[in-house]
Amino acid sequence: MDHGCDCIEPVWSGEELLVKYQYISDFFIALAYFSIPLELIYFVKKSSFFPYRWVLIQFGAFIILCGATHLINLWNFAVHSKAVELVMTVAKVSTAVVSCATALTLVHIIPDLLSVKTRELFLKNKAEELDREMGIIRTQEETGRHVRMLTHEIRSTLDRHTILRTTLVELGRTLALAECAIWMPSNSSNGTGKHLQLSHSLHNRTSLGATVSVNIPVVRRIFSTNRAVPVTPTSPLAQLRMGGDTNGGGRYAPPEVVAVRIPVLQLVNFESSGTVERSYGIMVLMLPSDCARKWRRHELELVEVVADQVAVALSHAAILEESMRARDLLMAQNVALDCARQEAELAVRARNNFLSVMNHELQAPTQAIIATSATLLDTELTPNQRMMVETALKSGDLLASLINDCSFELKPSPFNLHATFRDVINLIKPIAALKQLSVNVTLSHDLPLSAIGDKRRLVQILLNVVGNAIKFTKEGQVHITASVTRSGLLLDQFVPGFYPVYSDKHFYLYVQVKDTGCGIAPPDLSHVFNRFTLGHGTGLGLAICKRFVSLMEGHIWLESEGAGKGCTATFLVKLGIDENLNGPCPLSSYCKLDLTDE
Repeated sequence: MDHGCDCIEPVWSGEELLVKYQYISDFFIALAYFSIPLELIYFVKKSSFFPYRWVLIQFGAFIILCGATHLINLWNFAVHSKAVELVMTVAKVSTAVVSCATALTLVHIIPDLLSVKTRELFLKNKAEELDREMGIIRTQEETGRHVRMLTHEIRSTLDRHTILRTTLVELGRTLALAECAIWMPSNSSNGTGKHLQLSHSLHNRTSLGATVSVNIPVVRRIFSTNRAVPVTPTSPLAQLRMGGDTNGGGRYAPPEVVAVRIPVLQLVNFESSGTVERSYGIMVLMLPSDCARKWRRHELELVEVVADQVAVALSHAAILEESMRARDLLMAQNVALDCARQEAELAVRARNNFLSVMNHELQAPTQAIIATSATLLDTELTPNQRMMVETALKSGDLLASLINDCSFELKPSPFNLHATFRDVINLIKPIAALKQLSVNVTLSHDLPLSAIGDKRRLVQILLNVVGNAIKFTKEGQVHITASVTRSGLLLDQFVPGFYPVYSDKHFYLYVQVKDTGCGIAPPDLSHVFNRFTLGHGTGLGLAICKRFVSLMEGHIWLESEGAGKGCTATFLVKLGIDENLNGPCPLSSYCKLDLTDE
């Protein structure tokens, strides 16, 4: 063999090859261990939020130490010094410490990581629940939209029939109903109680007018709640299916039926007390029988809300119907009252015309009868004649009272005040002359020549007062004084409660009539103005005078010191000032008319 050329490479043994592989592996392991912390540092730096940074620091230290251990282990494959062994020991001890610390840290971190997972599941469940709630909200919004649409359609009219018909049509279209009907309260024809009558139906018109009793259990159950109540298809309220609902020869499924009450207000005695009675109707809704569709909660809520809206609309319609009925009745009453008023006005005008003519035509002859009868009483008469004359006198007084009571309406107009006194004196002159009485009149210088008032009533007052003085004066005189009162001049003589009101356009005429007749006892003065008081010589005249004086916003009273001492009658009446024609008495400061000389 030739030993000069050695061309064959030496072959490594198996142990050396394993060592070489371990050497290379340790190198790459160390390289990987050193690169992982760099990646973690990059991750932490780029992450905006990470709660376990200190754990990453521990992981980084653990990985670096492991890498250092493998790197130092490279020197163990060759002959190495004691220093390498020492470094290797320190690295392995450090790696062991960091490894244990990291393990203990993970014991505390793993539950937190699990709770994070739990929170993720919780958030996921919450998200699903939120999706469901959003679905409910969308359903409610859809239901609200339908309710607003139905409410608008229902309240667009106040006619009861239109409200109910619109409700059926809109609900049937919105909920895709097979049938919808309304039962309204109705008194039974036999008078044994209340029934519900089928008043409106969406499709089945042939059953309209059918009735069911309100005392059956299903009706009482519906009336007891304001919620939609499930009803069996065999219930009397649900007998509304049309012939085509049997689904031909196919399989028949009973339809889903619900019913809800509708409060109905009934107004009783609206024109007087306006009593309100509450009763209930029932709305029945039926789903198609050819499908497996069930009632959903939002659909039932829609039905309940619509029932409330129908109740409100029906109450408004009932109030409108009653108010229109009351308005028509009131208009009829007003027409009747207007006709009655016109008839009454015609009757009043006719009566007033009649009374005016009668009063004017009968006044003078009646006064003549009274004066003649009073004169006859002063002559020599037999007892029977005296009784007849007294009867005639009383009857004349009563007739005069009735004539004067017929009309108490004042008709003011301008008149000559002085001439009025002259006319009164001329009327009583014959009676005073027969009794030989002196009658004189004194008119104050400030008494206006003309005034505005009811001359006829003033003449009647003067005739009654002066005639009463002459009637009960057998001898002596009767003196009449007329003047204008001044503010506060005679207030002490007025009875309490009478307060004259003075103005530039009015004045009070003050008239006083004194006689020397029989007089009146003081206790009897309070009775002289009572009607039909014939004692003490008053008769009906003064009672009538008091009414006329009151109409002319005045007052009248009597004064007497007792029987046989004469009497003084005084009255005031309110007259208007005639600005066109006026002036003082033309004769002197006091005008005196003495009738005994004529």
